[in-house]
Amino acid sequence: MVAVLPLILIALLSTVTGHEVKNANKFPLVVSTWPFLEAVRAGWKAINGGLSSIDAVVEGCSTCEILRCDGTVGPGGSPDERSESTIDALIMNGATMEVGAVGAMRYVKDGIKAAKLVMLYTEHTMLVGDQASAFAVTMGLPGPSNLSSTESMEKWRNWRENQCQPNFRKNVLPTNSCGPYHRKEDVNLGEKTCLLDNVCDTIEMKSSHVDFHNHDTISMAIFDQFGHIAVGTSTNGASFKIPGRVGDGPIAGSSAYADDEVGACGATGDGDIMMRFLPCYQVVESMRLGVEPRLAAKDAISRIAKKYPNFVGALFAVNKNGTHAGACYGWTFQYSVRSLSMDDVEVFTVYP
Repeated sequence: MVAVLPLILIALLSTVTGHEVKNANKFPLVVSTWPFLEAVRAGWKAINGGLSSIDAVVEGCSTCEILRCDGTVGPGGSPDERSESTIDALIMNGATMEVGAVGAMRYVKDGIKAAKLVMLYTEHTMLVGDQASAFAVTMGLPGPSNLSSTESMEKWRNWRENQCQPNFRKNVLPTNSCGPYHRKEDVNLGEKTCLLDNVCDTIEMKSSHVDFHNHDTISMAIFDQFGHIAVGTSTNGASFKIPGRVGDGPIAGSSAYADDEVGACGATGDGDIMMRFLPCYQVVESMRLGVEPRLAAKDAISRIAKKYPNFVGALFAVNKNGTHAGACYGWTFQYSVRSLSMDDVEVFTVYP
């Protein structure tokens, strides 16, 4: 199987670790990023209770939103530069390839439910900002409400006291304050972005502001008893992001992807980098060609690491036979699984 991978990535694969677990009793099956145990239990209860994989994903991700998993899912976390918390979310039907998503949604706390409403009641794939909020409320979700919390406001005040460092600005002045910012006039595009340099191999990227409690996403895949798949994601994004930023959470193929004919993938990490590579789409398409989940996951992560050696990210892959695996770069990753052969949720650890 390795022969189908690009040869230039073979060396990198040795630095991106993963493992693979075959699932003898295949379905139902729930897989999620991180040890979000209650979310996985909620998804498992729903799929065993007769709900569809779509509705079970909503139950699982909604549980994480309510619990504010790691402070990075649901309301009350990850303030932007102006102290506001916003929501990104996605849901995808692996049978029909339908997707519903919301990005930078304000004033409405139920991200995954809003994404489902977009999928069910519009012909669009994504709604964003205030318009996403208005749509969600008109379709019956509670709001408007304040998505900030005591913890998020304290986090924001501490960041302001640290002169708004670290942040996501580049090529601006002043460099070490809270703005207002303006462009540097002497930016060398060839040097900074490699647009004019054919031999540029890697791009430097600050990653010090990406960690477990700053840049997490719940990405969940659920297979029903017949193998029909749904995936969903929810996140309140990166702390101190520039207002209006949409991460990879609502981007199909980046944070999650599913196809009943192949399998599914879920991702977490530095979304601004990961969305440039659509790693979950890459994983599913590799598995479509017969690549086992472990190698498919490692390959997708390695493609990113080759260009951005300072990035931090991880993903899980699970094929239509229930075999699952994970891969990561820059941090230790854990993902959670519940299947018929397990008495409760089990957590699998993948090392960088």
